[in-house]
Amino acid sequence: MPSEVAEAPGAGGLRPAPGHRGPDGPPPPSLRAPGVDRDPYPLYRTLRTSYPLVHDEAFGAWLVSRYGDVRAALADPRLVAPPPGRTLAHLEDRIHAAHRALLQPALRGRALSVLRAGVERAAYVLARRLSERREADLVAEFCQWLPAVAAVTVLGLPHEDTARVRQWCREGLTHLGDGHRDLDAFLRPHVARRRARPGGDLLSVLSTARADGSRLPDETVVGLAGTLLGAGGEATHLALASFLANLLDHPAQLRLVRERPVLIPAAWAESLRRDPAVHIVLRRALVPVVTGAGTIPAGADVACLVGAAGRDPTRFAVPDRYDILRPAPGQLAFGAGRHRCLGVQLARLTAECALRALLEALPHLRWAPGGRPASTGLVTRGPKTLPVLLG
Repeated sequence: MPSEVAEAPGAGGLRPAPGHRGPDGPPPPSLRAPGVDRDPYPLYRTLRTSYPLVHDEAFGAWLVSRYGDVRAALADPRLVAPPPGRTLAHLEDRIHAAHRALLQPALRGRALSVLRAGVERAAYVLARRLSERREADLVAEFCQWLPAVAAVTVLGLPHEDTARVRQWCREGLTHLGDGHRDLDAFLRPHVARRRARPGGDLLSVLSTARADGSRLPDETVVGLAGTLLGAGGEATHLALASFLANLLDHPAQLRLVRERPVLIPAAWAESLRRDPAVHIVLRRALVPVVTGAGTIPAGADVACLVGAAGRDPTRFAVPDRYDILRPAPGQLAFGAGRHRCLGVQLARLTAECALRALLEALPHLRWAPGGRPASTGLVTRGPKTLPVLLG
C-alpha cells in the first residue's frame, strides 16, 4: 500500500484547527442526526469547515474530522483505544513493542509466501465457482467469505472451521481483535498443540515466541490471534465490497487495472481513502489534550472521523472522485501510529488476490441492471449487496 505522505504529528499531538464555533454560534451538528447513516458526507463537510473539534453530546464523544487532525489523533499516545478489549492496543506499554514486533516479521518471508498461496487458492476457487453462473451477489458469495478464509489460512486453522470463524467475526470480532468466549475456547487447544508441535503457520510463531525470555501466556497468544482473525471480519469484507464497487463504477479504470495489474495496490489504497469500511475510530484521552481548537478533557472519548478525513479537500484534490492514479492517497483506514492495524498486510493481500482472481475468472464482470446499491452505516459502512452480471 502506498505510504502516507502527510507530515507525522509532533510531540504536541493534534495540530491547531482554526474555525471552531464558540458558544454563541448555532448548535453543532451531530452524528446522531436523522439521515447521517444514509449519507454522512454533508455533515462531514460542515464539521471540517466550521467544527474541526466539537463535543457531540448525542454521540458522547469529541469529533475530529480534518485529515491532519485525525492522523495526529490516531498516532497520539495520549489517546488510547477505549476498553473493553484484549488487543495489541490494550497491552501494557512496556511489552507492547515486543509483542507487535512478533507479528510483523511473521507476515514476511516464508510465512507470507504460504499466506499468499493460500489466499490465491481460496480466491480462485470462489471466483471459478461464480464463473458458472449468469449473475451473483459478490458480497454474500465472495466478499464475506474470502477474508475469513485468508485469516484461517495464515493461522493454520482447519479450513472446515471457516464458517464458524466467519460467524464470530460477523457477531462483533473487530479489526482490533476484541475477544469472544467461544473463540477463546476454540483457539486454546490449537495453541496447546502448536506449543507441543510447532509448524510453519503464524499461530506456531506466536505460540513459541518469547518476550523477556519467557513464552507469551495463552491469553496473549489468543488475543493476538484474534487480532488477525479480526481481519476476516466485517471491516475487511466491507472494504473489499467498496473496492469492487468503485471499480465497477468506473469501467475505464477497471480496464486499466486489468491491463496493468501493478496498479492494483494503488486502486485498493484509493478505495480505502474514498470509502473506508470503518468511518469512526474511537479513542479515549488519558490526560487533558490541548489543541489549537480547544481542550479534550481527560477521560473523554474522541471520535476520529476517518470517513471525513479521507475526503478533506485541503489534503486531496477533488476528494469525492475515485482515481486509481491519484498520487499518495494517504488513507487512514487501518489506523496510524501505535494502533495501526496489524491486519493491514493481510487485508491488502486479500484484496489484491481477490481482484486478480475475479478479473481472470470473470472477464465480463459488470453491474446487474439497477447499478450500485447505496452504502449504509455510521461506524462501519459499505454496500450490503453487489448484484453483478458475470457473462
